[in-house]
Formats: sequence, C-alpha cells, structure tokens
Amino acid sequence: MDLGTSAVKVSAVDRNGNIVAQQSFDYELSNPKPGYSEQNPEDWVSGTTVAIVRLILKDGIKPEEIEGISYSGQMHGLVLLDENNQVLRPAILWNDTRTTKQREEILETMGDEYINITRNQPLEGFTLPKILWVKENEPNIFAKAKTFLLPKDYLRYRMTGKIQMEYSDAAGTVLLDVAKKQWSETICNKFGIPVSMCPPLIESIGYAGNISESYSLFSGMSTSTKVFGGAADNAAGAVGSGILAPNMVMASIGTSGVVLKYEDNSDVDYQGKLHFFNHAIPDKFYTMGVTLAAGYSLSWLKKTFGPNEDFTSFVSTAGDSTVGANGLIFTPYIVGERTPHADADIRGSFIGVDGTDKRSDFVRAVLEGIIYSFADIMDIFEEKGQDFDTVVSIGGGAKSPLWLQIQADIFNRKVVSLKNEQGPGMGAAMLAAVGLGWFDTVQDCAKEFVHFGKVYEPDAENVKKYREMHQIYKQVYEATKDVSHQLLDYRRKY
Repeated sequence: MDLGTSAVKVSAVDRNGNIVAQQSFDYELSNPKPGYSEQNPEDWVSGTTVAIVRLILKDGIKPEEIEGISYSGQMHGLVLLDENNQVLRPAILWNDTRTTKQREEILETMGDEYINITRNQPLEGFTLPKILWVKENEPNIFAKAKTFLLPKDYLRYRMTGKIQMEYSDAAGTVLLDVAKKQWSETICNKFGIPVSMCPPLIESIGYAGNISESYSLFSGMSTSTKVFGGAADNAAGAVGSGILAPNMVMASIGTSGVVLKYEDNSDVDYQGKLHFFNHAIPDKFYTMGVTLAAGYSLSWLKKTFGPNEDFTSFVSTAGDSTVGANGLIFTPYIVGERTPHADADIRGSFIGVDGTDKRSDFVRAVLEGIIYSFADIMDIFEEKGQDFDTVVSIGGGAKSPLWLQIQADIFNRKVVSLKNEQGPGMGAAMLAAVGLGWFDTVQDCAKEFVHFGKVYEPDAENVKKYREMHQIYKQVYEATKDVSHQLLDYRRKY
C-alpha cells in the first residue's frame, strides 16, 4: 500500500519481486485557507479498499493468496482520535504551512536541547507544530484527543483494529528521541502534551496484526493475511531503491528533490542541518536533505518556454550546450528552499546571462542547477566525514542519460538507475516479504527485488569544470538573498 498525497497505489508483488497487478485510486486535497492543506482520513480508507477490490475482481488476485501487507505513507500528517478512536478533525498534511508561530515557539522554548533530542529542526511540515496549533487554536478538539496517528498508521489501524506507529514515521513527528527510539517525555512535558497521546511503537517489519473481521467484510480480504508496520515514504523509497549500506546515497527528483543517505548508527550529528530519521531497517537510520523545487524547476521552464514540445526532446536540447552551460548558472529556489538554506522567501536566479546564450544553455543550466543543489546537501555529508561511492538516481533525473551523466560528473561518483523503479511501493512490499519470513533481512530481499541498470562513471575533465562551477554556485545564495527578499516583498505588495 503506497498512500500518497493525491492517490493510493496498491501493488500485488510475488516472491521474486515481480508486480503481478496494480490498482490506484485518487482522492481530494482540501485547501480551506491559504497555506492550509487537509484531507479526510476516511478517503484514504475508502480509496485503498476500492483499489483492493479492483485487484480481487479485475485482476483475479485471490484474497487467500495475499500472505502479507505493508505500507508506505505520506509523512507528518496529523490524525487526531478521541476516546472511541473516532477522527476529530480533518488531517493536517505535510505541506500545510500554518504553523510558523508554533515552530518559533518550540525553538524559543527548548533551543538546542530540542534538536539534540529529535535530531531535527521543528519545521512547519512536521507533526509536533501541528499538534500545538490545534492545542492553541482548537482547544475543544484538543481536549477530546486521546491519541494521534500518521496517515498510513491510521489506515493500518482501520485494517487491523490495532493502534500503533512505526519508527521511521514516528521520527518525522519530531516528538521522538531518535537515538533512544522512544517518545520524548521532556518534549511532551514542555508543551503540555500527555505522553499517553503518543501511540505504541513498532518496527517497520514488525507484525501489527491480521486483517480484522470487520475490514474483511468491508474489503473481501482474508483474516489470515498478516499486516506489518510499513514505513514513511522516504524510508520505504530508500528500501525500494536498494539504499541499504553506508556507501550508498539516493538522489530522487520529483516535484521536490531528496538526497538520502543510509546511516549505520546514530553517532553522526548534523545539528539539525539535515533531517535525521530512524530507517525502516531495525536500529538503522537515514539522513535526508530536500530541494523544494527540483523537478518543478524543469517543469516550470518547459511550461514557460516550450509548452507544446515533447518533454524528452525539450530536455535533450541541453546536449547542444556545454559543461557548465557556457558559464550560465541557475539556482532552483523558485518556491523557496529547505536544504541547506531554510529560507521560504529566497527565489531563483539565472546568473551570468550573456548575449550569446541560447535556449539550450538555459535548459542545461536548470538541469545542472538542480544537481548543484543536491551537491550542496552532499557537501554536508562530507563535512561530517561521511563517505560514499554510489548514487542511486530515481525519478525524473533517472529518465535522461544526459542528466545521469551530469549527476555523475557533478557528484564525482558513479551513478546508477533502477531497472524496475517502483519507488516507495516496492519498499513496502519488501518490508512485508521480510516480515513474513520470505527473507531474513531487508538486504537479502533487495538482492531478489532490486535490480540496477547502467552505471555512469564521472568524466575527470568534466568533474574539474563542475567543481569550479559549483564553487561559484555556492556564492549565489548569500549574494542574492537580500535582493530576492526585497523583490518578493514587492510581489506581495503589488
């Protein structure tokens, strides 16, 4: 079960990692006010159930054949339940930005102590600021709240009748002591949150229960089907991409971009500069940085300057430019930035525009600028002595051989794509396979389920040029932020 923000995708996967059937169902996103993003949790349940029924009726999957289920889920969304486990209000989602005041309160109250416990900054998207927003703005609802869950954990509860939260998602609530793997009583006490609101914790491969009789009647599934914890979408995506050793990093280009590194233990401390979460693999961790407008920057460029062209051919024109885009740099800050510059008001730039530049230079500058922003994140790894030699590229960046080579040259590491890229859904299936005992470890499962494609090796001459360009790129943020903020103020004013 891959529970996303706009749809749920349910895949039936066999013992060899082959997807034998797949169904999805879309649901609505509600934006009742600017900056608000909410969903009705019942839509997740009904949408998932429709997809399951389609697998049974249309694809011929027999309920008794389904041995196990696990989940990937959109992170951070707040689902509040009362004493009867009824939903109290619409879920507040990861991309809701109403909680700036609460984020500031958390840091003013606890400062570095908070980051030392959670290993993360309390960004607006995370769950604790949302809980505090409800506490301050909807006190009658907060008074009725007995517990809270995250989206995929609520879906699992409705399928099993058991209330639990697994570690990789719990870390993203920023209420968890990540290293100790337990809810932080210190944080709960500081902000007046009863520790009893925090649900029991389980591992991603942990057994959560069987399909309940009530859900069996609702969906047609068998009560013999075992259900496992699952993982936050980024953790599940890392599992499905084979990011299961310290030498590996994932570079994912969707609307936003994610750079994710496997961490063997909790010893490394990034002081909140990067997200540091528990992994879907027991007692392992992962570090993550985010570029807010990765693929979105390229989509914006095409929509604006090549709206009627085929996307692949539009991107391929970058090959008519040169390494370094003839001295043209693009910073992909067109909706603000998160890592390493937590600045919602910065905006993008083309720097070095020359009268000789062609459209191909602008296309290449955007491709390179997105990867420079990823390299900024990787620089933080290197500052902490974290070495790695392989980058697994997924999403839009893995669909273009030219872009894969640009990644290898800018990262100065070999870059590989996946033959059977299925994202977080494949990771969820792998967690179910390990939970069932089909494999002893997630790493063993990956040998059967994950298949890498062509390897792109860095070109030494290109590496040298890109290193020089990246050093120039890194100066652009400080050089433009004040001007950029003034221009954004102008936009808002007029």
